[in-house]
This record gives sequence, C-alpha cells and structure tokens, in this order.
Amino acid sequence: MVRLSNFKKCCFKAREKMSNKHKNQSKKQSGGQILNAMHRIVELIARVVFLFIAYLKGPPESQPPIKDLTLLHSATTLAFKIRNKQLTSEEVVRSYIDRIKEIQPVLNCVVEDRFEDALKEAKKCDDYLKSPNAPSAEVLAKEQPFFGVPFTTKDCISIAKMKQTAGLTVRKNSRAENDAEVIKLMRDAGAIPIATTNVSELAMWWETSNCLYGTTKNPYNTRHIVGGSSGGEGCIQAAAGSPLGIGSDIGGSIRMPSFFNGIFGHKPSTGIVSNDGQYPSAQSEDQDRLLAIGPMCRYAQDLLPTMKILANKNEDKLRLSEKVDITKLKFYYMEDDGGQHLMSPVEPEIKESMRKVVRYLEKAHKIKATELNIRKLKKSIALWMANMSCKDEKDFTYELSNRNGHINLWWEFFKWMIFMSNHTLIALLTATFERFAVKHGSDEHNKLIQESRDLYREFQDILGEDGVFLYPTHPTAAPLHNEPLIKPFNFSYTAIINVLGLPSTACPLGLNKQGLPIGIQVVGGLYQDRLTIAVAEELERGFGGWVPPAIVA
Repeated sequence: MVRLSNFKKCCFKAREKMSNKHKNQSKKQSGGQILNAMHRIVELIARVVFLFIAYLKGPPESQPPIKDLTLLHSATTLAFKIRNKQLTSEEVVRSYIDRIKEIQPVLNCVVEDRFEDALKEAKKCDDYLKSPNAPSAEVLAKEQPFFGVPFTTKDCISIAKMKQTAGLTVRKNSRAENDAEVIKLMRDAGAIPIATTNVSELAMWWETSNCLYGTTKNPYNTRHIVGGSSGGEGCIQAAAGSPLGIGSDIGGSIRMPSFFNGIFGHKPSTGIVSNDGQYPSAQSEDQDRLLAIGPMCRYAQDLLPTMKILANKNEDKLRLSEKVDITKLKFYYMEDDGGQHLMSPVEPEIKESMRKVVRYLEKAHKIKATELNIRKLKKSIALWMANMSCKDEKDFTYELSNRNGHINLWWEFFKWMIFMSNHTLIALLTATFERFAVKHGSDEHNKLIQESRDLYREFQDILGEDGVFLYPTHPTAAPLHNEPLIKPFNFSYTAIINVLGLPSTACPLGLNKQGLPIGIQVVGGLYQDRLTIAVAEELERGFGGWVPPAIVA
C-alpha cells in the first residue's frame, strides 16, 4: 500500500510538472503573440508616416530610358563580341560611361569613377586585338574570359588609387594603395573597373545611405530603398549602368540588394573567395567565416564564369566546370522562417512566387519539392548576432572611429539631434544595441555558437551534394526610405545563411503589383555553388529574370 501510495504521488508530481511546463509554454506563446501584434501595429503606423513623407516629397523620379542596345547584353556576350571584333572595348566602355552619367543624378549609385583611365585601358585592349601578336578568340576566351568588359564594385572593396571610404566620413580622403584580390583577379581576366558604388555606413545596414555620399534610390521606384550594404551595386546593375558587379556579403549584403533591385547575386561558400582588400575587414574568425565576396549581375549566365575567376585556386573545390542536371537534384523549401518574433510576415506575393517555382519544377521537370519545417530558423537573428559578436573591445564604436579608439556614443547622439554628427542614426543605434547583445565568450554566446553548428549539420544532412533549399530572400519587397528603422531584423532570412557558410543565389521572379522586384534565394550544401547557380539559370529561363525598370511618364 505504501509503495502504491508513493507511486501515485510520483505520477501526480509528474503530471503537475508537465502541466506547469505546458502553462509556461502557453505563456511564452501568448507573450510572443502579444509582442508580434504590437510590432505589427507599430509597423503599420510607421508605414503610414513614411508614405505621407514620401507623398510630401513628390512623385517618384523618372530615370532615362535604355536606348543603347549595347547595354542589354550580358557581360559574357559583350566579351564574346569584343574578342570576335563585333564590338570594340572602347565602344562598350563609352556606352556604360554615358549610361552612368544619365542615371547618376536620379539614382545616386556611384561614388567615384575612373572613366578616363577606363577608356585608356579599353583602347589598349582594342589595339592589342589589332596587333599581329593577338591570340585567337578561343585562346582569349580561355585565358581572359572578360577581356575588355567594364565592371563596377562597391566602395568597400579596394581599387588601387581610388577612395575606399566604406561610407565613413572620417575616411573621405582614404585611398587604396592596392587592388583587392578579387579586383586583381578580374583585371587578370581582362575586365576593366569603371566606378565604385555607394554603401551603407561601414557596410552594416540594409539601406544604402551615409553622411558622405547620401542615399541611393531604387530604379523601379525612387521612393524605395536599394538594400545594403552593396545597394549602390544592386542599383547600378538594375539600371543597366554596369554589365557586371562585385559585392560582399556578411549578413545578406549581396542578396538583399539583388532582391530589391531584381537582379542575380551569389554569395559563395565560406572560405572560397579571398576577402583581402575588403574594408572593414573581419575582426575574428567567426566574422571572417560569415563574410563572402561574390558576383552581382542582370543575367544568370554571368554568375558561373565570374565565380570561376573569383574562386581562383579553389575552383576545383567547387567543381564549377561540371554540368548540372536539374532533374537529378532534390528540392526543399520553406515559405517563411516559422515565426520569429519582431519580424515582418512574408508577403503573400512572395509566398506565391515560391509556390509558382514549386509548380514550375513539377510541371517542367517532374520534380516534387519537399516542404520543410526547420525549427531552429526561428532563432536566425540570435545565431547571427552571436557569430558577429566581437572581443577585445573592438565593438561598433571602435569601427565608427575608423579603428582609432572609440567614439563617444552619447555625444554623437546629441550632435545628431542638432544636425552636426558625421554618423547616420542607424549606425549610432546599432552601436547602442550592440551593448545589450550577447557577450563574446559568455555561456549564452557559447550555447548559440553550438546551436549554429548543430543547424549547419542539420542542413548538410538534408542537402548533401545533390540538394537545394528554396527560401525567401526577404519578407517584403523594397521598403520605403528609412522604413527599415522599424523593421530592423528583417535581414534574418539572408543572415542565417552566412552563419551556415553555405552558398546562396538570389533569383529575381518578376515584379509585384506595385512594380517592385520580388524573388527567392536558392541555398546549396557547402561547396555546391554550381547547383544554386544552375537553378538560377533554370529559373531565369522559366520566369524571365531581370525586368528593365519602367519609365515613369
């Protein structure tokens, strides 16, 4: 009887414990729902305010139409025409210089040009092709695949003798002594840099605006943002001001601008492309693993040849020359992250674009995509911030000082309020928020780092060497200017892929009802970059790819 009584007591305690656990979970869920509801209300009110401000500023500005057909060729096609003497490099470079001069007053995407030097280099290319020692077109295609083709890059990536400010006012006179490794590789491949493009301050925000060069505007609607930090690069590509661009990505800085501007962008597998010459450089091994440099372009066919150049000695590791049979791939997808707190819900049109891709794969290739529910994605922001955390007091106030001590944060806030600060509000808010984030080396930090590794293993088990994962690039189309201030964590959809170190290609899928680009990202297993690029090429065939911006009457 005593034993039975004890057994009943144990059962009762177990039931009570389970009941309390369910109650606590219910309280957490209820609290989360209330928090999300409040966030939605704040978002709605703020959006009305931003719409009113946009209305007061007047209608969207119209950019000049694309009249020069040279601007509508892919970089690969331009290279083919140049080496086969159907076009001269000088003609191509001049066409893009003229286009930049047309769009710059409207879009503000370029921060510095090297037009004169670029034209001289283009003329040298043409003279070389006319010389008796010129190689055949076949040899040139192999040795210098982008011979005579112009390209652009973001202000964070160094080009010798050009400014490298990273949008930081104190660096306004800083000039790079040498080319970044990726620029050197592009030059070796025959490409000609013609300009650098605008970024967010210190490349740490997803709207491109800074106190040095101002704000870059979306070519599809100038009331809207271009993304960041490679926003100027996304903008110039979409507006046909450059046939090919190089961006960098530590939390989505290639893929978000590609998404907002309706172009293709590829974040390579971690450790494949050299980060040498990027400013600010990574402060830790974790940050360096997050950072990747990759191509941005209007046409998917330019991704693979550019990656072959940028990967350099690591090309074999990616097996980029192997052909990919789409029908042999396994496709997985999620329409959202499962419901992170303080995040905008994925817009219905973006979800529908995902469904269209799934239906297309099934109809065109008899591929049945599998829907997943990866619960750890709900912690995307926490995991990214843990991996970004700094040590040795090298926080964002240190970066804002140009790595020369620390700025006085509260004094800068005061100066900002009286319009005297050299920093953007979001940069100061980022530095403030960082003080309350998880501390490097703490128990919580170590726990999140371990969870990051667990999530990586989960993805690798799912994707292997023949799987791709379709996922939103961003929950909304390009917001209005300054609207990211009330949606600060929406970049989590791209940031989590940096945490995993996996390759990801942003793919445009047309325009929404407001005429703004939408799309998805295609994620592959580690070193399976060729798979995501092959899928991007297939989606371009199926959905049309880049759509030229409409001309506002």
